[in-house]
Amino acid sequence: MKTYLRVFVMLMMFGAQSVCAMDKTLALPPDWYPESLAVGSAGMYVGSWRQGSVVLLPRHGGNPIMLIAPGANGLSNTQGLLVDEKRKRLWVCSGDLGYTTVPIHPSALLAFNLSTGEPIRRYEFPGGGYCNDLAMDRKGFIYVTDSRHPRVLRLTAEAAELEVWKDDVAFALDNNGFTVNGIAIEDQHIYVSAVAAVPYIFRLDVLANGDAGKVEKVEFSRPLKNADAIRSLGNGKLLIFESNAFGKEGAYGGQISLANLKTKELSILVTGLNDPSSGLVLDKRVYFIESKYSLLFRAKPDDTNTVPLKVPFDVQSIELHD
Repeated sequence: MKTYLRVFVMLMMFGAQSVCAMDKTLALPPDWYPESLAVGSAGMYVGSWRQGSVVLLPRHGGNPIMLIAPGANGLSNTQGLLVDEKRKRLWVCSGDLGYTTVPIHPSALLAFNLSTGEPIRRYEFPGGGYCNDLAMDRKGFIYVTDSRHPRVLRLTAEAAELEVWKDDVAFALDNNGFTVNGIAIEDQHIYVSAVAAVPYIFRLDVLANGDAGKVEKVEFSRPLKNADAIRSLGNGKLLIFESNAFGKEGAYGGQISLANLKTKELSILVTGLNDPSSGLVLDKRVYFIESKYSLLFRAKPDDTNTVPLKVPFDVQSIELHD
């Protein structure tokens, strides 16, 4: 594996400008059930799918700081996060599947002040949908996956509302009622993962006029275990977080893999994880979370009295070897 000198590119996609080293393991509040994390100059941001909130893990260490209060601006299930240092915003996908300690509101893209956590705005999905994950290009355009429809939406720097950037039947996979999941940008390509356990991800070119090109499949040698977040490492490599959300291997069937887009090879970096839904790369380490959704899904979405309490969570990491 080559040394990842282009980790800087990935960090810029998260809006990080000056990030110092973090501890190898970072504690999260109990019962946090994280779904996504992102990094910025102040530290690492981790959302709670159950508590509808976001904490900041400071770059200089210390206890997690509650940045976004539970349920703020109608935040329900905290999904994908995106740090936007230039506009001083934290972009958050809010889901509406239940299992939360806060009221459920329709899924939307939310904007918060990056420093204070104060709500700025809600961006509703046209015709409804499910805001899952998001990525930002060099122009500041934000691309968002809709897991209830076969489409990717976009918010341009000038636009006041989300627009449908690509709607394609190629995304319409019959798997528990969901379609697309994670998203990453590399050069002029946008990569999108499918919720289904399939041996490929999708690739779209961004055309010169900004429109979406044809949806193509990047085939791998084996099926992915319900690929969730995907992260670009540059040089034709992606990290794929295989949550195993609908798998039959039990709670610890998740894994993180390195995908070589040139050779179509998949290398497993760590396995035996409980729903590793997301992660990032910082200082040649892969930081990741275990969402432990199986503990939630034992209960009904509107009655979570049977969910176990004081479940520990943390952000773990492994070295990204040369």
